[in-house]
Amino acid sequence: MAETDSAAPEDSAVATTPAYFNIFGTDNAARDVFSRLAYGSRISLSIGLVGIAISFPLGLLVGGISGYFGGIVDSVLMRLVEVIMTIPFFYLLVSLGVILPPELDNAERFLLIILIISFIGWAGLARVIRGEVLSLKERTFVQASKSMGGRSLHIITKHVLTQTAHYVIISATLAIPGYIVAEAVLSLIGLGIQEPDPSWGNMLSAGTNASVLVLNPWLVWPPAALIVITVLCFNLLGDGLRDALDPRSLQER
Repeated sequence: MAETDSAAPEDSAVATTPAYFNIFGTDNAARDVFSRLAYGSRISLSIGLVGIAISFPLGLLVGGISGYFGGIVDSVLMRLVEVIMTIPFFYLLVSLGVILPPELDNAERFLLIILIISFIGWAGLARVIRGEVLSLKERTFVQASKSMGGRSLHIITKHVLTQTAHYVIISATLAIPGYIVAEAVLSLIGLGIQEPDPSWGNMLSAGTNASVLVLNPWLVWPPAALIVITVLCFNLLGDGLRDALDPRSLQER
């Protein structure tokens, strides 16, 4: 009976002992690096996707209106686009990040980063869409819609811009890496997402300490590798979609 009583505590101790397996190790606060990478991917990837969802409709609409109406409307909108395109993208992000009040939480910083990136990102697309619309508005189906009394906005959205869908899809996949890298750079220099919330960028900030690169490389290489792989995957996806959807490439085949 005594042997049974003495064995019971030992068995219960073994049963309740946690067995952790940290694939990429732990950081200086004993947090699992793999779990932080997975959680941080929600922020790093969603910034690109949400930024595209905001900037591309704006660029499509402005470019479509500018190319369709022409004249004074085209001149005013294109001068606005040119002014925005002259703004240094990265320096604007850094400047605005410096003047942010320190009491902002990460949700507000996330929203602000998206708005800043989207404010600049739509201009380049609008310029290209405007060139596409200039050629499309003379097509027969557009003239037929005009003769049937179609409204200008209806013609732009339903007939003209839909013909640029292949270019928009390709541009979106190629633009997402830029949003991801912008967030990573801001978080790396301490102007983006702040601890304890993880993002791939602020996880890279550990690499600013040279001793970490030598003694604890597992804190730096996984987020760096994920950023590189993600950017490469989106670029390859964009190249593949361009080959598949571009009418000129299909005619060459």
